[in-house]
Amino acid sequence: MLPDGPAARVRLTVAGGRFGEVTADVDPRPGDERLSGVVLPGLANAHSHAFHRALRGRTHGAPAGAGTRSRRRGTFWTWREQMYRLAARLDPDRYFDLTRLVFTEMVLAGYTAVGEFHYLHHDHRGRRYSDPNAMGRAVLAAADAAGIRITLLDTCYLSGGLDRTGHRELDPVQRRFSDGGVAAWRDRVGALTGAGTRGTVPALIGTAGHSVRAVPAEQLGAVAAAFPDRPLHVHLSEQPAENEATLAHYGCTPTELLDRHQVLGPRTTVVHATHLTADDVDRIGRSRTTACFCPTTERDLADGIGPARELADAGAPPALGSDQHAVVDPFEELRGLEAHERLRTGERGRFTPEELITAASWSGYRSLGWPNGGRLEAGAPADLVLVASDTVRTAGSRPDQIGYAATAADVRLVVVDGDRVVTEGRHRAGEPDLTILDRLWEES
Repeated sequence: MLPDGPAARVRLTVAGGRFGEVTADVDPRPGDERLSGVVLPGLANAHSHAFHRALRGRTHGAPAGAGTRSRRRGTFWTWREQMYRLAARLDPDRYFDLTRLVFTEMVLAGYTAVGEFHYLHHDHRGRRYSDPNAMGRAVLAAADAAGIRITLLDTCYLSGGLDRTGHRELDPVQRRFSDGGVAAWRDRVGALTGAGTRGTVPALIGTAGHSVRAVPAEQLGAVAAAFPDRPLHVHLSEQPAENEATLAHYGCTPTELLDRHQVLGPRTTVVHATHLTADDVDRIGRSRTTACFCPTTERDLADGIGPARELADAGAPPALGSDQHAVVDPFEELRGLEAHERLRTGERGRFTPEELITAASWSGYRSLGWPNGGRLEAGAPADLVLVASDTVRTAGSRPDQIGYAATAADVRLVVVDGDRVVTEGRHRAGEPDLTILDRLWEES
């Protein structure tokens, strides 16, 4: 799948972690290795909370006997309570073990790059570790061990929520998320600069403001200005309650609030962007802000369906993430983008197959600070995914429509920075250690 569409008999050469020759319709040479199937550019998971993976299969309702029927069947807010309890159990060692497992699952599924939205900064009492970036370094080391390109989106988190009266104090469990102020966050992130370049897999340090709920308006501009040359991500309008609280307290939508404080722009990615007004869509599009959708999470948490096509038409490139990892499968996410549009509008073909692959590859790479990545072209980072075209799921599919048929189980080869991380569906490090999932809950 080349930038201008599908091609056959393509020779790819790699040197120094980048593609050299990328030429279609050529004859094989002696010594060439044939990749049989459909070769896609590297696929980016533009929004990840790795530790949420431990919640899979455990959050669909509160414990038996816990209150009303609505609580027993589960809501976004009962899910969040369980997420906070999980967060309190993690230290750098457990965090490394868990994120290494999650990143390994991602690479096996076909992801070659990940944006980790990182806000587990301090210990469970909110005290700094002797190394203030111990948790962030654990994530970077886990990505290196798993062989996935990473942008660590170090997140500023200052308040415990928002209602019509203003921003609330941090809950005890949220104290570990916060540095107490933008200056302290900026200094800690500054100390982490360059940490990710020490491993074998490329890494960047990006930034994030958690949301307008967690960063008061008077601090939004300072967060955006702290590292002006780095990617900046922010959760936006995932739940109607955020919109209602922002309107009640600030007199505008969350999108308008971000716009007022110069947060939107080409280096910025808004995540979810679900409950938007027409004016919100126009502001995001005109600023060329990326909109990252996480369809499997937005379904799982009953968030709703965002206006993806309208945002794309307005100028906001769509990217994709798996967020809480209820499912780790890039093909499920790209299909979900189109499927949600079909359900929302009653129309098919809202996104072309090429647009879906672009959302899953180049748009995600761009949002994570790798603007030349996610493309099979000379000079681009040598990241690729080989999808088998002869399985019970993919047989008979047109190569340009393989994304509608494939699943993570059809990934055969994954190359990151020119290195084979997955071969014949097996990770180079062997079978991942799954015991961390049980250990986390047993220790509780």
